[in-house]
Amino acid sequence: MENFPELEKILTDSGETLRFLTEWLKDNAFVLANVAQLAAVAVAFLIAKFTASRLITWLEKINATHRYAKQVEPVLRSLKPLGLPMIWLILQWFAVFIALNAGWPHHVMRGVVSLLTAWLIIRLMTGFVANQNLSRGIAAFAWTVAALNIVGLLGATVEFLDAIAINLGAFHLSVLGIIKGAIALALFLWLAGAASRLAEKQLKTVTSLTPSVQVLFGKLLKITLYTAAILIGMDSVGIDLTALAVFTGAIGLGIGFGLQKVFSNLISGVILLLDRSVKPGDVIAIGDTFGWINQLGARYVSLITRDGTEHLIPNEELISQRVENWSFSHQKVRLKLPVGISYNSDVRQAMELAVEVAAGIGRVLADPAPVCRLIAFGDSSVNLELRVWISDPQGGVANVQSDILVGVWDAFKENGIEFPYPQQDLHLRSSVPLEVRTSGQGTATAFETDTNKQPAE
Repeated sequence: MENFPELEKILTDSGETLRFLTEWLKDNAFVLANVAQLAAVAVAFLIAKFTASRLITWLEKINATHRYAKQVEPVLRSLKPLGLPMIWLILQWFAVFIALNAGWPHHVMRGVVSLLTAWLIIRLMTGFVANQNLSRGIAAFAWTVAALNIVGLLGATVEFLDAIAINLGAFHLSVLGIIKGAIALALFLWLAGAASRLAEKQLKTVTSLTPSVQVLFGKLLKITLYTAAILIGMDSVGIDLTALAVFTGAIGLGIGFGLQKVFSNLISGVILLLDRSVKPGDVIAIGDTFGWINQLGARYVSLITRDGTEHLIPNEELISQRVENWSFSHQKVRLKLPVGISYNSDVRQAMELAVEVAAGIGRVLADPAPVCRLIAFGDSSVNLELRVWISDPQGGVANVQSDILVGVWDAFKENGIEFPYPQQDLHLRSSVPLEVRTSGQGTATAFETDTNKQPAE
């Protein structure tokens, strides 16, 4: 401080400090050029505020009569709070362009443009990026770029990052290139994901396409978009895409040895989508697993059982194993319920009661109508079989069977139809005498075991 007496005087004397700040503001801030730029910023803000609400209202009125109103409405709802800063930024960019071409000072307006751009990027990323850490990182990056641009160090920083590089022949890899590539790759991957999700939703509304074809087109489009995003991101870094041909042989060799099952499942998934043997919503049984298909993946099929367990079955198993598809050609499934009645009961009445009970169950179809058949004369019962049809097997089979059998139980009890108990008749054909003894003073008497002979006297 001893070497700078004037600076020491300014810092220690409050009056001198106030005088210094006043003169600095008068010489650097309150000048005609800066005042004119601030006025331009204020005018642009007022015009944007006046225009934003009316523009959004006008767009909503137009969208109300548009055929894609439902799809556009969420976009308008998201852009509504950004209308004012977006219009303000556009007007401010226009003002900077005029000042730049006219040779007028524009550093204040350029600073406002940087701040508005950073704020808009942060708002957009906050709305579309669910990961909070990634959102914070994008916000920090945007504010850093804006600050560097305001103080005029953005160009120098870009040159410095580009100077930190390695050169491999004609290939130049710098820190700046890596940052640009990472930003481009993240942006294009996000756009590819958003576009694929939107396309899948639109495909589901196309009734002329079967569910399997909808899934197939959706998967192919997703793979294409993500591949294009990766290639564009690599190209933005400066990687020569023709060099990828060198790795084709190695990748093929790796597929042949280590990824056989993976690609077998991928190809099997494409086959399943093309031949439409299974599709989302089908009720199938494979091995000991029974349930309905939730979704078709690139590598596996998601199968949900009645107890809520989700099985991920490799696509290859659906190609190589026997699969029971209860809803391949139609949704109707016939259920067979065995019912046994006593030989003393009225068979015809029992059959009529069983059919009447089945017809009263809500999930049982009236066409084809329920029928009851006499199947066989069993050892202990007359065996009947009640046959009913349902059209919603995904709703469960055991529950509707239980409802029918409980109704048959009640109807048979009310009408005197007996359920038989297991019984067997024992006939002794041996000729060995059977000795029977009586208690008391009675004498022992021997009987032949042959039922056709009389007792011996």
